[in-house]
Amino acid sequence: MKRFLRAAALAAGLAAVVLAGADRPAHAAPKKSFKVAYTVYIGFMPLAYMKSSGIMKKWADKYGLDIELIQANDYVGSVNQFIAGEIDAVGVASMDGLTMPAAGGVDTSVFLITDYSNGNDIVLSKTAKDIKELAGQDVYLLQYSVSHYLLNRGLQQAGVTDPTATKTVNISDSEIAAAYVSQKDLAHAVSWKPLTEDMEKVAGTTVLFDSSKIPGEIMDVFVGKTEVLKDNPDFAKAVIGAWYEALGVLKAGGAKGDEMRAVMTSAMGTDAGGLQSQLDTTHFFYTPAEALAFLTSAENAKIWDSIRTFCFSQGLFGQGATSVDSIGIEVADGTVLGDKGNIKMRINPTFTKLAVDGKL
Repeated sequence: MKRFLRAAALAAGLAAVVLAGADRPAHAAPKKSFKVAYTVYIGFMPLAYMKSSGIMKKWADKYGLDIELIQANDYVGSVNQFIAGEIDAVGVASMDGLTMPAAGGVDTSVFLITDYSNGNDIVLSKTAKDIKELAGQDVYLLQYSVSHYLLNRGLQQAGVTDPTATKTVNISDSEIAAAYVSQKDLAHAVSWKPLTEDMEKVAGTTVLFDSSKIPGEIMDVFVGKTEVLKDNPDFAKAVIGAWYEALGVLKAGGAKGDEMRAVMTSAMGTDAGGLQSQLDTTHFFYTPAEALAFLTSAENAKIWDSIRTFCFSQGLFGQGATSVDSIGIEVADGTVLGDKGNIKMRINPTFTKLAVDGKL
């Protein structure tokens, strides 16, 4: 999955908002057909099983809906489709939900959290043995991505507070693994599984920092437009219900669990070992109670504050943003980080709470 923001993608998204969002009534009539897009990343792959097993259809039928699950080839493209209203929900890294649709002016709500990276994302080096040694060095990564955020947080934890202490060099996710393996002068890099599996095998490589040191900060979520979720709560209920039924299968194991793993493995183009490696470093919220506890915790609000601070410092709120408070983020308890008059990102635990209470 390409977990990143490109300026061009944001510009395209903004244009789409202007074209697709103009003159939309505040509350549209309830609709019956929905599209949910996701890309190939471990945190989203239960949707492949939800589709193939009929679990999604079962929950959609319960509410008289038609819900299509779409595995998209292009991550940024799927987010732009969401911004344009061509799909109703999309799986994103939480940071990208803030810097793409929300920063682009779309009132966006997180209605499902799937997981957080718990070691999937790593900072590695062929020569350094401590992340502090990266000060003054070139570090190759996908700029403005969760890799960039991870590096920043690793340096902060090591006491390096100057964000310009290292020079980040942009490289695409499709190139970084091969470049690190083949180029001796590319000594330091940040990336994620499965790309890092070959990178870690390079002689002398040390993992300097990984996402398990910042638990919960690199979240994967599904977002919807706030007005769509408000007008169509049954849509969110169906997706949530199907999600937790599928995760129950994965957690329980057995024959059905093996079947689900096989579906996920095939959809990701990996093997059983590759799947397990990624599961081992991903913290899934297997029950709605676990997800609700995380979403409503004080720590979650602190995480969003950290995310927004990084995004603003990198200019990802757009040229019109004058401070970190330019965009309002409403966390689960109703507290707003930033501008209360410009809330564009909302952490909505309502549907997860219904699942906890058995009221889906």
